[in-house]
Amino acid sequence: MEQLSSSPPDKQYWEAGGNCNMAIAAARLGLKCVAIGHVGNEIYGKFLEDVLQAEGIGMVGMSEETDVLNAPSSSYETLLCWVLVDPLQKHGFCSKEPAFSWMNTLSEEVKRAIKRSRILFCNGYDFDELSPHMIISAVEYTVEVGTSVFFDPGPRGKSLLSGTVEEQKALEHFLRMSDVLLLTSDEAESLTGLVDPILSVQELLRKGNRTKWVVVKMGPKGSILITKSGITCASAFKVKIMDTVGCGDSFVAAIAYGFIHNIPLVTTLAFANAVGAATAMGCGAGRNVATLKQVVELMETPDLNEDDKFWNELLREHLDSQEVTFLSKMVLNGSNGRMKHVTLQKVVSELLPKLKSSQLEGTLSS
Repeated sequence: MEQLSSSPPDKQYWEAGGNCNMAIAAARLGLKCVAIGHVGNEIYGKFLEDVLQAEGIGMVGMSEETDVLNAPSSSYETLLCWVLVDPLQKHGFCSKEPAFSWMNTLSEEVKRAIKRSRILFCNGYDFDELSPHMIISAVEYTVEVGTSVFFDPGPRGKSLLSGTVEEQKALEHFLRMSDVLLLTSDEAESLTGLVDPILSVQELLRKGNRTKWVVVKMGPKGSILITKSGITCASAFKVKIMDTVGCGDSFVAAIAYGFIHNIPLVTTLAFANAVGAATAMGCGAGRNVATLKQVVELMETPDLNEDDKFWNELLREHLDSQEVTFLSKMVLNGSNGRMKHVTLQKVVSELLPKLKSSQLEGTLSS
């Protein structure tokens, strides 16, 4: 890693990563985004700032001057993650941690940015960059000023469960105080010990003080969104997959879009699946995540990767206790009374005018 850093590869291999994936996807969908974090003054920091600026994303530095004075010079550099890819397209991620443990306080600029925002999005990898104390203070301030918290624990969720006492407390705080939780079925199981993703999500909802939505990403099967009043399911879109890196992050951007604009849950979920699928059709994350144009093209000729056996097994034990809304290619006859089918055609007809309007606004503004 030190050799790679001192002799950087060609810039064609550089990419913005981490939470930038979600921010870039969200900005392309028409949301106004600000990245809160830290970059150094070296070539990598300049590159990252240029990428964010080109995507129309603001940047707010986290560090106060007193923090910088106490920081080791090596810790003040931009955080780098080297992505190693084997011939089968499997990925390995390598980075130094913890990167910015010397940060102790939220700057006034950061507080203003959080207060002006509708959503603060965080993921589990933030624990590789910031101290648990810093993360908790950010969440507490966000809740205090009425901004919604989105949290995606990712693969780090499992290790945080068995991490330091401070990490465990910070993770528990996130799970209690988040408005929206986003995770895979494996991650839901690791956090609750329950194999059934619906039961595990209901457990997270029960323990959450503020949790309104829990969204489970299920890859090529689709996704589910569960509230205290019902279950919403949507099959994935059928596309040719090139690379899955960044799919989950761009999926989150669409969920945020639906949350902010009060779009119906099944439409929000279908939109998120479409954005994730459009990203999977490309290669890599960062500037390679889906564009609005690609999402519109996908939704103009949509096809669902339906797996009735999978969904019937998943939902069978829950139909009697909760209302279920399901995205279908067509309306089915003789369905269960508590199963509400919404057609793909209806969802697309609702979404496309909004997306094309956003696309036109983006063209005019640029």
